[in-house]
Amino acid sequence: MVDKKAFRSLSYGLYIVGAAADRKRAGCVVNTFAQVTSAPAQVSVAINKENYTTGIIREAGCFTAVALDESVPMEMIGTFGFHSSADTDKFAQWACAEDEAGMPYPTEHTAARFSARVVSELDLGTHVLFVGEVTEAEPTGTVPPMTYAYYHQVKGGKTPPKASSYEGPAETAAEPQPSAEEAAAAPKRVGWRCMLCGYIEWTDELPDDFVCPICGAGKDMFERIEE
Repeated sequence: MVDKKAFRSLSYGLYIVGAAADRKRAGCVVNTFAQVTSAPAQVSVAINKENYTTGIIREAGCFTAVALDESVPMEMIGTFGFHSSADTDKFAQWACAEDEAGMPYPTEHTAARFSARVVSELDLGTHVLFVGEVTEAEPTGTVPPMTYAYYHQVKGGKTPPKASSYEGPAETAAEPQPSAEEAAAAPKRVGWRCMLCGYIEWTDELPDDFVCPICGAGKDMFERIEE
């Protein structure tokens, strides 16, 4: 038996990985970036094979990674985590810079940045594990780095379906259900669920200019729900 709730005890950070090749920039949010050796300094990152960023890293042969800090707005996570670099230049929407190899990275709401040259690649089925030798690294801020737990518990964030730690539609433990009599007597609560990231806004109606605070989707990407 594999109880996926066990994986919630593992500690992660939240990072944006970026790369550029053939005048195309790509980046995505990951929670799998980690140091694997110290001499030489090497890091690894697992990215879904279907992510556009995966192909750009392969083509570039190097990548950047920034550790997001606790001040990062959910709009920034939405830009990099719930959209595709195939049709969106995510770096154009936020302050960014390039390392010595010309790889892009965000410069705001970060605690540290890293650059790495790919030295090996491992096929993990749904994901690819890139191992890179660190070529640049520096702290970039004083705000504490954001943990994955902080992202979920304080920011109210969701896990994208392509993420390594995605558990399926129900990411949280099941809550006790009311009896049939209680359910019939209780007034219905109306909400609107984002079909892109799963965020729910509890209100009778959404204004026409409503934008999802998680992924930036517009009103037309929300479905009406009741409970």
